Order: sequence, then structure tokens, then C-alpha cells
Amino acid sequence: TKVTVDLEPNRATHRVLITATVKTRGQTGVEMEALTAASTAALTVYDMMKAIDKGLTITSIQLEEKRGGKSGNWRRSTL
Repeated sequence: TKVTVDLEPNRATHRVLITATVKTRGQTGVEMEALTAASTAALTVYDMMKAIDKGLTITSIQLEEKRGGKSGNWRRSTL
């Protein structure tokens, strides 16, 4: 139903935080769509920045939270 991808650059650490949010009215989970959106955004940032630094690293593509669906709610532990 809806996909948003937000990029938050941090000049001090030379990093970009990418957050993908996916919402649907269906009963299926959309975790893979959110992970794909975040991965595609990260690859796009890499493609744009590789002229400056080919040694860029993409890290920590992970699910942070999900609500609803067959398996219910889930949130990544902060431990």
C-alpha cells in the first residue's frame, strides 16, 4: 500500500542511515519488501559515491520492527 525510504546523512561519521517503511492492508508480511528497498537505496548511494571512495562499505541491513501479519508483532532487542 505504501513504501517510504528515508536517508539521514551524518557528516561527522561519514555515514548515511537508511530507513525503509512498508505498509500494507493485506495479511502478508512485507519484511522482504522493506529490506529490498533499504538495500536498493544503499546500493544507489554507493553508486553515486564510488567516484569519491570505492572503499565504501554497506553494513547492517536488518529488520528493526514489524507489526501485524501471521507472526504478530516483533521488535529488535536493544541488547
